[in-house]
Formats: sequence, structure tokens, C-alpha cells
Amino acid sequence: MNPSNHHAKRPTGRTPVPLRALGIDTPLHELKADLFKALAHPVRVRALELLLDGERPVSSLLAETQMEASHLSQHLAVLRRAGMVTARREGNAVHYRLAHPAVPELLTAARTVLVSALSTTRAALAGLEDDARPTTTPAS
Repeated sequence: MNPSNHHAKRPTGRTPVPLRALGIDTPLHELKADLFKALAHPVRVRALELLLDGERPVSSLLAETQMEASHLSQHLAVLRRAGMVTARREGNAVHYRLAHPAVPELLTAARTVLVSALSTTRAALAGLEDDARPTTTPAS
């Protein structure tokens, strides 16, 4: 077994297209990091969560996030550039929706990892509390 390749790739059921074939020279790990950077703000994560139930107008997102329109617009632009959301104009209103069916899975995976990490931390803290309790010895 090659030590530099100790993580076996899981089959996905489809043949991956090499990035170079698409004219992309950026390494995949850098592209993934850019995607996670787009998620690296609570407002952007909240916006994605609000869009889980379907398309929403910006006015609805503004009401839910209680942000200034210019600030929310900047966050939505980051998500658009990352390919996480798409926008369409209807009259004077702009409506946003999730751009890819895997976005909900990504949010669910993040929640699963967080719950597991928090459970582990909680268990470790409980163990520390148990260790810190004074032990009593019966009086003779």
C-alpha cells in the first residue's frame, strides 16, 4: 500500500471528470477550501438554511436575518460566486434559491460533525467534573 495514498476513494456511482479536462488548473483541495470559505460566516449559513424550503425573495431573507440590505446583498453575492445559490429577478424583486441539490446534504453533514464534536466535548467535561469532586472517606 502506498503510504501517501492511505485513504481509499469511495465509489460515487459516476465517473469523475478530471479538473484539467474542464480547463481548471487549481488543485481540488484549494477549490474545496474556497467553497468552505464561502460558508465561513453565520449570515451565509443562515441564508442557506432559510432557502432549504425553497426559493425566497430578498425581502423575506432580510426580515429573517434582520440585516441591512447592502450587507445581506454582499453575503448573497459570495454564495452566488461559490455556486451555492442562484438569483432571478421578478419585477423589482430578486428571488434566491439553492443552486445545487447537495447543499442541504452539506449543511446536514456540518450539523452531524458539530453534534458529534459537542457530544465528545460534553463527555470530556463531565469526566473532568467527576475527577474534580473530592472523594469522601468513611469516618472511622
